[in-house]
Amino acid sequence: MTDVTNALIYEVLKGIQYDVGGIKAEVRDVKGELQAIRTHMTGLSQDIGNIYQIIGRHDDRLARIETRLGLLEPAH
Repeated sequence: MTDVTNALIYEVLKGIQYDVGGIKAEVRDVKGELQAIRTHMTGLSQDIGNIYQIIGRHDDRLARIETRLGLLEPAH
């Protein structure tokens, strides 16, 4: 059986430390990408809300036009 020396343990720990450093960097990158996705999703959500408001206004205007033209019965 091989003797476990401090030098051998030190080398293994250096390798682990290097790997953990790489993982930390990759996690940092993923967090940045996730934040960018969240920002983009927030913008899309606001855009969709704006579109719904515009469609609602157009729907109201269309109803008034149809009522004036006699295409719809007025609401009682």
